[in-house]
Amino acid sequence: MTRTVIESNSKTAIMGFNEPFCVIGERINPTGRKILNAELEAGDFSRVQADALAQVAAGATVLDINSGAVFSNKMAEDPRYADNNFVEPDLMRQLVEKVQEVTDCPLCIDSSVPGALEAGLEAANGRPLLNSVTGEEERLEIVLPLVKKYNVPVVAISNDDTGISEDPDVRFAVAKKIVERAADFGIPAHDIVVDPLVMPIGAMGTAGLQVFTLVRRLRDELGVNTTCGASNISFGLPNRHGINNAFLPMAMGAGMTSAIMNPIALPVGPKKLAEKKAEVAAAGIVLPEGMDDEAFCKMFGIGSTKALAGKEMEAIRAANFLTNNDDGGANWINFNRLPEAAGEGGRGRRGGGRRRRA
Repeated sequence: MTRTVIESNSKTAIMGFNEPFCVIGERINPTGRKILNAELEAGDFSRVQADALAQVAAGATVLDINSGAVFSNKMAEDPRYADNNFVEPDLMRQLVEKVQEVTDCPLCIDSSVPGALEAGLEAANGRPLLNSVTGEEERLEIVLPLVKKYNVPVVAISNDDTGISEDPDVRFAVAKKIVERAADFGIPAHDIVVDPLVMPIGAMGTAGLQVFTLVRRLRDELGVNTTCGASNISFGLPNRHGINNAFLPMAMGAGMTSAIMNPIALPVGPKKLAEKKAEVAAAGIVLPEGMDDEAFCKMFGIGSTKALAGKEMEAIRAANFLTNNDDGGANWINFNRLPEAAGEGGRGRRGGGRRRRA
């Protein structure tokens, strides 16, 4: 049975066809996050550490660490900062070290820069996942030796020198090529985690069906675990969480064993909170005296002031239960317990269900 093992010093995450779904937290990534990017340029890693802890608390079993920052201010002073091959190796090392200061969650080292991949592998404790290799010849020759040298699993993305094909048969052929080339280096199929590439459903109506078919083929014909950028499926559409919540259990049912995703429902910000309060006041609604912001958010159904597990995590936990990967439903029940009941050791609400390690 295919099992991909990812480890830190003290924790193990396992991807497998008969294992709970592996959630790879995507938040430690400066791409598209201007504030985080600026903080990293200033040497401030406090948000990185907070994001790491919040994702683990929300249910992430692996943390993806991406070093793709752009240091515009330093670039103006030193042209070397315009080159990611200069910036990313040192930044990746620092990111890994800072995350490991606050959590022992297994890691995924994520970069397009070979030097950053190796820097992350050198700094990471245990056996991290490497993200990623493609079917491009140059990339295969650079990344697969690193995978072999450090004895780590790797994400294999189903595109090659011709780009990303809309034909799922072509994407399967690229994945097969990577698995075969990895075998030439002595890398077993269970250490290859294929990303079949999820297309946006808004641009391609068959995108969901393509992924489900591809995942089944990858499982049945190549015997490999799979992952994806889960939010790609809903890109550009309204109510993205609604689509994601349907997509993830369906992908799991097809055999997908992990996803790179945000496990957190981001907290309600001051602007949204102020707008809702103004709306309530304009409607003439009188609130209880001394009501705090958290109680207000819950009363009017706008979320929480805290970073909590997102709806996607609810869907994943339900799917784990339904596929018998949550023995006795312990994780589902604990996830849905009231906060004040969390310390009661499972009395009353749990019943007599069997326990399963978290």
